Amino acid sequence: MPHAPFDQLADEYDAWYDENRGAFRAELFALEHAIPDAFDPGSDRALEVGVGTGRFADGLGIPVGVDPARNSLELARERGIDPVRGVAESLPITTDAIDLAVVVTALAFVDDLEATLEELRRVLTPDGALVVAVLDRESPLGASYEDRKEASPFYADADFLSGEATCAALESAGFTIEVRLQTIFDDPADLETNPVKSAEVREGHGDGLFAVVRARPAE
Repeated sequence: MPHAPFDQLADEYDAWYDENRGAFRAELFALEHAIPDAFDPGSDRALEVGVGTGRFADGLGIPVGVDPARNSLELARERGIDPVRGVAESLPITTDAIDLAVVVTALAFVDDLEATLEELRRVLTPDGALVVAVLDRESPLGASYEDRKEASPFYADADFLSGEATCAALESAGFTIEVRLQTIFDDPADLETNPVKSAEVREGHGDGLFAVVRARPAE
């Protein structure tokens, strides 16, 4: 799970959320739509994998986050997140301990997608929920991210997924898909001055940059 840029440039990465508040607001809004209504913010049975600097965990009320990048975890700690150093392919979490697991764009950086999804299934309770977000490479904006990723210190090593490929991988790992959502249909910079666009969430995948899936372990 490549983490050097997120360690060495943690402050620069974190600053993106301040510089792109409209896009962050849109992403958070879509995630909130996907999280089950029964979720109790602050529950110690909720976890973000690939928590980074803790922006999403903080915004969603998720108290615990796993990440391999020490400096990013330190920023997450400052936001009140309980930081756990580890990788997605071998989570330092007890089996059947989590009611809600959230993974925001981190699947693009794991070394072994199959092992990661197996681990997420292991730590979830039988009726637990997994919410995954990816930068959809098959969306118009996602295709441009793919074309330009080599120029980014953060995305150069990313293996972007599509929303549909994410669903297929989840189903192969023994999950049932419940919800498919998407947001960010225009240049993220345009969302700064247009709160209506930043609140636009549609069903399905393929048009919006930020694709969200909710799944549960199959019976």
